[in-house]
Amino acid sequence: MPKERGKGIDRKPGVAGIERKHYFVDEAGDPTLFGARGKVLVGSEGCSRYFILGLADVKDPPTLAADLAALRARLLADSYFKDVPSMQPEQRKTALLFHAKDDLPEVRREVFALIQRHTIRFSAIAHDKLAILAYVRRHNETDPAYHYRPNELYDFMVRRLFKERLHKHSAYRVCFARRGRADRTEALGRALDIARRRFAGQQGMAVNVAIEVVPVSPIQEGALQAVDYFLWALQRTFEKHEDRFLRLLWPQCSLVIDADDSREKEYGRYYTQQRPLTAAALKQAEGYRSQPPR
Repeated sequence: MPKERGKGIDRKPGVAGIERKHYFVDEAGDPTLFGARGKVLVGSEGCSRYFILGLADVKDPPTLAADLAALRARLLADSYFKDVPSMQPEQRKTALLFHAKDDLPEVRREVFALIQRHTIRFSAIAHDKLAILAYVRRHNETDPAYHYRPNELYDFMVRRLFKERLHKHSAYRVCFARRGRADRTEALGRALDIARRRFAGQQGMAVNVAIEVVPVSPIQEGALQAVDYFLWALQRTFEKHEDRFLRLLWPQCSLVIDADDSREKEYGRYYTQQRPLTAAALKQAEGYRSQPPR
């Protein structure tokens, strides 16, 4: 397939003159609020405080995937890692793919360095699940029949993250890291279509683009492994107030939305190159959001 290197697009096979843009989407944390019998899980052991959805616009996905595969092969051949459990194929961890949570610090350093050599534009939206819990409880006060569903939050975040990203090219291929066993391709396609149509309506423009939704394993798609590293660095900043890893990748971050920090705008606070996201900034935001949910 002819590839236009440097533009992050390719020619859609069989359709002359159609340019297709590639996006890669993964998540950190989970959108779960409740366990069995409605028990609140947020803040308990093993349940994340934040749910984060990240998107990468990668300039050259095939080369990124090839470079990650070559790095993994080199590390596996290094005797230094010979007896490391995560480097054994039967563990299905680093030997098969890079996953920041499972990778050794020495491995992470190599992957971070590789990612920094590639042209990637990363964006994300983060929700504080305590704020979502407060919203659900307020909703239940007026509508007792309402039941929170984790996919509801996920799809809302998809729509918001893609709001202004589906109108510049003729076609889009959006690779989502596969979540569980359920096939949500159709639902994600609807969320993307809603985002596209809402933006077009607000701008008073006609946007008629083809959107292909592809659920795929990070083992099969190297660019998703890079997204995982961005998300891991971002999650540590939100959850642990440790931003040294995010500082490494921040030059490649276009936008991070803290959706529940409404000190300035009700729709959240936007962090950009002009306003970097730091642990100190999040500590201030958490102080503002520290009111217990009703």
